[in-house]
Amino acid sequence: MARRGDDLPAEERARRSVAKVIGNTLFAIAVLAGLGAWMWFLGKYELYPGQAAIILRLGAYDRTVSAEGLRFHLPAPLETHEIVKVAELRKEEFGVGGVHDGAEDIHAVREASMQTQDNAIVRMSFVVQYKVKDAYQSRFALQDPGAVLRDAAQASVREVVGRMTIEDVLSERRDDVAVDTAKILQDTLDDYGAGIVVTEVQLQEVQPPEAVSAAFDDVVAASQDANRAVNEAEGYRNELLPKARAEAAEIIAEANGYRDSKIAESSGEAQRFIAMESEYRKAPEVTRTRIYLETMESVLPAAEKIVIERGATQVLPYLPLGRRAGEGTP
Repeated sequence: MARRGDDLPAEERARRSVAKVIGNTLFAIAVLAGLGAWMWFLGKYELYPGQAAIILRLGAYDRTVSAEGLRFHLPAPLETHEIVKVAELRKEEFGVGGVHDGAEDIHAVREASMQTQDNAIVRMSFVVQYKVKDAYQSRFALQDPGAVLRDAAQASVREVVGRMTIEDVLSERRDDVAVDTAKILQDTLDDYGAGIVVTEVQLQEVQPPEAVSAAFDDVVAASQDANRAVNEAEGYRNELLPKARAEAAEIIAEANGYRDSKIAESSGEAQRFIAMESEYRKAPEVTRTRIYLETMESVLPAAEKIVIERGATQVLPYLPLGRRAGEGTP
C-alpha cells in the first residue's frame, strides 16, 4: 500500500516537489514552443517592393498591409493573407492574332472590327496597360477582373469609334480615340469598384476595309503632303518676316532721321530769320540794302554787275576788251 504524502520523508517530498516543478516548466516551455512554431510557420509573411497583403480574419476582410519587410499576423486559421502585386504593369491585347493555315484568327478579327458613325467598318487593334490601385477590390470585388476589364475596354473603344467618322479614326482624330477610350474605361472600372487604374491605351493598327484601302492610302498621303506644304510655308514665313521687320525698322529709322534733320534745319532757319529781323529793326535801311544786294548776287550769279554810286554826275565808259563774248566778269 502506497504511503500518503504526509507519511513520506521530507527528503522524498522535496524530490517529488522539484520533479513536479520541472515537469510543469517543461510543459510550459513545450506549449510556448508550440505556440511560437505555430506563429512562425503559419503567421509569418514577407512583402517585397510593389506588393501588398490582404489580411483575412476568420475568412472576412480585416486590413491591407503595404509596408515592405517581414510581417506577422495571427496564425491560420485565425488569420490568413493573400499577396497582390500592386506595382506590376499589366496589359491586355485586343484584336491581335496570328495567321493559322493561311487564315486569320476569327476571334481577333471580331475584336478589331468596329462600326463608325458613317456606318463604315474599321479594324482596330489596341493594348490596354493598367495597374492595381486597390489590392482588396482587385481581388474580391469582382469574380473575374480580367474578363470585366476586357469587356469594358471593348465597350469603351466601340463607343468612342461609334461617335467618329472613318476619316476621323484613320487620320485626323486618331489620338483622340486612345485618350477618350482610356477615360471612359477608367470611369467604368471605378463604377464597378474594380480597384484597377488604366495607365495607357495604345492603338496598334487602324485599317480601313479592304475594298477602300487604296483610296484611304491616297487620303493619308494627301494629308501628309498637306502637312509638309504647311510646314514649308511656315518655314518660309519664319524666314521672311524677320527680314521684312528689319527692313521696316531701317526705313522707319531713316525717316525719323530725315524728319529730325529737317526739323533742326527749319529751326536753324527760323532762328536765323529771328536774328536777322532783330538786326533789321536796329538799322532797317542798311539791312534792307544788304539783303537786296545779297539777293541779287544769288539771283544773278553769272551776270556782270556794275555798281554806280548814287549822285555820280559822270560815268566813265567801260569796254571789256580782251574778253570773248559769253564770258562772265571775273
